[in-house]
Amino acid sequence: MGVKQALRSIDAFPRAEDHLLQKTQSGAVVSIVGLLIMATLFLHELSYYLNTLTVHQMSVDLKRGETLPIHVNMTFPSLPCDVLSMDAIDMSGKHEVDLDTNIWKLRLNSHGHIIGTEYISDLVEKEHDHSSHKHAEDGKEERKNETEAVNTLGFDEAAETMIKKVKQALADGEGCRVYGVLDVQRVAGNFHVSVHGLNIYVAQMIFGGSKNVNVSHMIHDLSFGPKYPGIHNPLDDTNRILRDTSGTFKYYIKIVPTEYRYLSKDVLTTNQYSVTEYYTPMNEFDRTWPAVYFLYDLSPITVTIREERRSFLHLITRLCAVLGGTFALTGMLDRWMFRLIESFTKKPSTRSIHK
Repeated sequence: MGVKQALRSIDAFPRAEDHLLQKTQSGAVVSIVGLLIMATLFLHELSYYLNTLTVHQMSVDLKRGETLPIHVNMTFPSLPCDVLSMDAIDMSGKHEVDLDTNIWKLRLNSHGHIIGTEYISDLVEKEHDHSSHKHAEDGKEERKNETEAVNTLGFDEAAETMIKKVKQALADGEGCRVYGVLDVQRVAGNFHVSVHGLNIYVAQMIFGGSKNVNVSHMIHDLSFGPKYPGIHNPLDDTNRILRDTSGTFKYYIKIVPTEYRYLSKDVLTTNQYSVTEYYTPMNEFDRTWPAVYFLYDLSPITVTIREERRSFLHLITRLCAVLGGTFALTGMLDRWMFRLIESFTKKPSTRSIHK
């Protein structure tokens, strides 16, 4: 008996007899409200526990000898596919000869509907000197040789046919959609879409001057690797439409190597980037041709994004705090309401006794 009495003496939750308990309507209302609050908070905490948490870490990029995938999907509504070309140059100023390219061009009518497909097989050219690929002198040596050949031999039948075809396409309002994947060396460089692949004399015959080359474009997707949950590519859905003018667009891109680690321990290697845009309008004295440049550089820092889930003990701790606090608060509210109602109901009876 002594042990049982000792255990009863430390009971923190003594129970009263049932006939001593009084149930009220106010207590029922407070109980229902408290149960609704606790159920809502329980579901909120459970959802908070089940949702994954992302943790960001930074470290020095140690990757070497890998390629950089460039996913391109953009539309040029005012330029036919026959005049568009794409070039990729690394920081040494040389074209890469052995790139694994898979770029396609889709012919579009004036309403944006597809009317033809073309695979770009001549994307990669032979090596050129770095100075010949600067913006101010892009294609200078090649154009000079081609112009001399044209002056010497004149137009051949293929060139005349192409000029007529492109002029007809321009009159019909044809556009071009360029999409695919371009694998380049993992060094700073640029790629650009332009009419630089044309003989300069042929381009002059088609457009009548660089000011008439409209490089309006819509970037549907530009990324440097697969996408992970929550990634934001700032150039996606970018529209740049020129009217009665022309110029050169330059997008300066800073690429940040990124690793995304899932809860399943799978690792996704990709890249995210930031961008700064610059536009240079053409004037009648410019000797260059409009283009859309993407100049990229790589950050020496790798960002690691890791998915984590909160611990089960963390969930239990929060549930105890939330549910216990709600229970205590509703108990206090019930006592206050009971005393308030009791005070109002007892006053009339006391007055009647005094009378």
